[in-house]
Amino acid sequence: MLRFLSRFLGFLCLASGFVALVYDGARSIANNGLRVTSLSDVLLTLFKDKAAGLQAAVQGVAPWLWDLAVLPLTLAPASLIGLILGAALLWLGQPPREPIGFLTRP
Repeated sequence: MLRFLSRFLGFLCLASGFVALVYDGARSIANNGLRVTSLSDVLLTLFKDKAAGLQAAVQGVAPWLWDLAVLPLTLAPASLIGLILGAALLWLGQPPREPIGFLTRP
């Protein structure tokens, strides 16, 4: 069940990363320059009320964590994050490999 959920979420993240890549490409062509949608733009669009409190919540737990991990992650392209997360979830959801060299019949 967990493998199915991991693969399903992986395919969903891969598809969303690809859609974001196509969206950024179309925007870049229309504006005659490179336009990239960052993860913070996506979070602000989806979670308008909760996104403002993210920095305060993270700095309340560990002030150094915002500067070292969360801020660079939110400035990264959303398509890249979606593609990497989807590939990682698909890798985690793959079935276990059968061992080579073991006798299967008694």
